[in-house]
This record gives sequence, structure tokens and C-alpha cells, in this order.
Amino acid sequence: MTETVLVVPGDGIGKEVVPAAVSVLDAVADFEFVEAEAGDHVKAETGEALPDETYERAAEADATLFGAAGETAADVILPLRQAVGSFANVRPARSYPGVEALRPETDLVFIRENTEGVYKGIESEIDDGVTTLTRVITDDASQKIAEYGFEYADENGYDDVTVAHKANVMRTTDGQFLDSVAAVAEAGGHDYEEALMDALAMHLLLRPEEYGVVICPNLAGDMLSDLAAGLVGGLGLLPSANVGEDNALFEPVHGSAPDIAGEGVANPAATILSGAMLLEHLGYGEEAATVRSAVESVLESGPRTPDLGGDASTEDVTAAIVDEL
Repeated sequence: MTETVLVVPGDGIGKEVVPAAVSVLDAVADFEFVEAEAGDHVKAETGEALPDETYERAAEADATLFGAAGETAADVILPLRQAVGSFANVRPARSYPGVEALRPETDLVFIRENTEGVYKGIESEIDDGVTTLTRVITDDASQKIAEYGFEYADENGYDDVTVAHKANVMRTTDGQFLDSVAAVAEAGGHDYEEALMDALAMHLLLRPEEYGVVICPNLAGDMLSDLAAGLVGGLGLLPSANVGEDNALFEPVHGSAPDIAGEGVANPAATILSGAMLLEHLGYGEEAATVRSAVESVLESGPRTPDLGGDASTEDVTAAIVDEL
């Protein structure tokens, strides 16, 4: 049976890097690609950033490949993650041969809770000039992300697991998060360390080799993974997966980059590596490894896009990766 992959380019450079990833996927697997629209341009035309049809197609597809959204990002990506039932956001950050990196010893994976925290979207204006944001942490979601994080570390050979938190200030919510993680660890016999998220940000800069898998509440995972991008050469190298029980959505960590959109120089590596994660999710492990190898070879020997010090176009880099395949 041919799997269906929904393709949502979105805004900005999403329209350039997503077709690049599709051409790579098409070279190694026989998927049925179905395209749908979302983002700023869709809202301008229809009044809604995420049409019901796109949401429904994401829920029904075997996997979704998403590019980026601009000003409407929260109206697009959060509902799309809900459409696929995502509870975990997986963000690897590692250095690659030939790419200048601040910390070439970096090999991290952030396992980010994907359903609650401050991204639950509960905001209120309670008086003129006074607004509030409610942070939601539940035992069920916290245990679920802990189970996924420990399992991921075991399956992928990571010995070091760190749990990021700020329980010295957010005593009730992050206290709940830590208690839930501890219960999972005790039941499964897992070892881990705790780290205050602000101190962890400093230690990741100084000694990234001491860390492997980092299990995080929602906002902390978002912030820390972007910081890690600076260790390995930029956001153009970070893929991600939004994993559900039976479905998943894959996207580069970078945004729509309106400053370079339309110039044909966007780095497609993060989106193509997201495609490799999609392949793995659908059971194409050998093909995923082949795609990663091809990307690594091109990153090492070139051509490279301007963000990595080169002068190649998105198409040049994509063609070189396909040639490697």
C-alpha cells in the first residue's frame, strides 16, 4: 500500500525548501504526495490561515511535511500538530563534517512536550494594561513525554538523559513535571539528571558533549533547541518531528525567513533531514539512513548555500543531494 504524505509548503522559504525535500523523498520511496495550503497568504485570500480541508488532510494522511508560516505561525502549526495527535516534538542538533560549528562535539536531541505549558494558548486581558498567561502542566502529558524520551535514548544509544526545568521558581507546575518524570524513571529503572533550564543553557554552550537527550517542557524545549542550533552552524541544519501515536508531522526548525524568501538561496538541509525523519517514521529506515548520508556528504564537500559560507542555490544543493542518492 502506498503511503500518503501531505505536503504543506506554507510561507516564505517553505515554498522553496519543501519541494526540495519532496524531490529527495521521491528519489528513494514511492509515496503519494498531496499538497495543501496554509499560512499568511491563505489568510489574506480566505480569512483563515489554516483551512479545514488542510487540517482534515493532515489528520488522514500517513505523515505531513510542513515548511513554515509567517505571522500566522501559531494559527497554523499548533492546530496541525493537534491534527496529527502530536505529543512529542523531537529536535536533533548535531554538527556535521565540513560545516563550521561553534561546538563541533555537539550531538543533542531535545524531546519537547508538545501539547501544553504556556503554548496551551490560554491568555486573557483582565484589565486595561494587565494581561495573563496560564501555564498548564498535567501528570498524564508529563509522564507521556518522559516515557517517550527515555525510550528514545535507549533505542538510539544515548547514555545521558537530562530533564530541564525551572522548579525553583515555578514550583507547582514544574514541580508536577519533575514528579511525573521521576515516577516514570523509577518504574522503568532509568537514570537521569535534572538541570535548571537557564543554567543548562550556559552549560550547553560550554560543555555540549556532556549531554545527549534533553527532556523538556514545551517552552524550554523551544528555546534550548534554538540555542543548540547556534552550536552546530545555524537553524538551517535542524530538522524536527511532531510525533503522535499513529501519525506525525515533520518540519524544519527554522521559520519562513522573509528576508531571503524568493531569492532561491535557502538551505534545504533541515527540511530534507526532516524528510529523513519522516522516512524513518514510516518504516523506511534504510532509505532514511541513505538520505542522511547524502546530506552529510554534500554538507562536507559542497555545494553550500550562503548561510554556510557558500554561494550555491537551493536547487544546486538539492540536485547535489539527489546525485549522491
